[in-house]
Amino acid sequence: MSTLTLALTGRWQSWLGRSGLLLLAALLLAGSLLLDIASGPAQLSMTQVLHSLLQGEGGDGVIVWQIRLPVALMALAVGAALGVSGLVMQTVLHNPLASSYTLGISAGAGFGAALFIVAGSSLGLAEAWGLPLCALGFAFVAGSAVLLIGRHRGGNAESYVLAGIALLFLFQALLSLLQYLAAPDALAQIVFWLFGSLYKSGWHAVGLMWLTLLLACGVLARDAWRFTALSLSDERAASLGITVSRLRWRALALVSLLTGVAVAFVGTIGFVGLIAPHMARMLLGEDHRLLIPGAALSGALLLSLASVLGKWLSPGGLIPIGIVTALIGLPFFLLLILRRKGGQ
Repeated sequence: MSTLTLALTGRWQSWLGRSGLLLLAALLLAGSLLLDIASGPAQLSMTQVLHSLLQGEGGDGVIVWQIRLPVALMALAVGAALGVSGLVMQTVLHNPLASSYTLGISAGAGFGAALFIVAGSSLGLAEAWGLPLCALGFAFVAGSAVLLIGRHRGGNAESYVLAGIALLFLFQALLSLLQYLAAPDALAQIVFWLFGSLYKSGWHAVGLMWLTLLLACGVLARDAWRFTALSLSDERAASLGITVSRLRWRALALVSLLTGVAVAFVGTIGFVGLIAPHMARMLLGEDHRLLIPGAALSGALLLSLASVLGKWLSPGGLIPIGIVTALIGLPFFLLLILRRKGGQ
């Protein structure tokens, strides 16, 4: 057998092995979804959950279909959106610590949503539409500002990261100002919403979140080979005919879309977009044809398990999901910083 044949065979086997990992992750995700539906104050067995899913809303089906299934599906969609967003930002900015949460886009979306909570009545928009639109608008403002400031400072990856950090502090300061000026009832709503919570998820929000996720991932999949080239270096990507600046604009526009919609429906959830891409990359390498679905599955699994953990920690209460992901994500974030400092 020739060397070329051996190389092609090894590459094909590697592809099949990594595809098998994606299938395993999908099966784990299905199990986590069922576990999330089963857990809660009214404990349901797996048999009851499966029976309710198949038979409709009779009996326990009311709990499953009207309360738990929308929340569980929203956890999957938001986790996948944040995982993909983090992967794209880490790739286009060449920084393993980049995510929409750490570089200001989530903070921008959070400020937009809080602004609507405080002053939304004067805009004449219903909350179901006004809050998502404000969050989405300011997510795009933050994403565009990162690109404009970064390009003005030289257009390298470090410039974009510094711009994102500056915008993160800016929007956090503006958000603090809103909280200071808000009426007590609006303040309570802002604070609870900023913790991140899945429990207000209805079928309307779930449908919009999944539609946004599928559309964005479809566009990103077309650029998968470009992201793989860009992960090597800007110069390597440019040598293959890729317009790097245009790819960055398109990528961060999609990140802003995914982040804005996710924040609008469930509030600010940190660290998922940071952790999920690294989980996928450790198992799948840098081929973005596999890495994009891998990051989506990792993010969805992480947020789904965090939802289950929150119910276990407080069986009769509603611990905001943002608190759970922060407790999980902070040690991982510190580990990344220490490894990066050590040059690994």
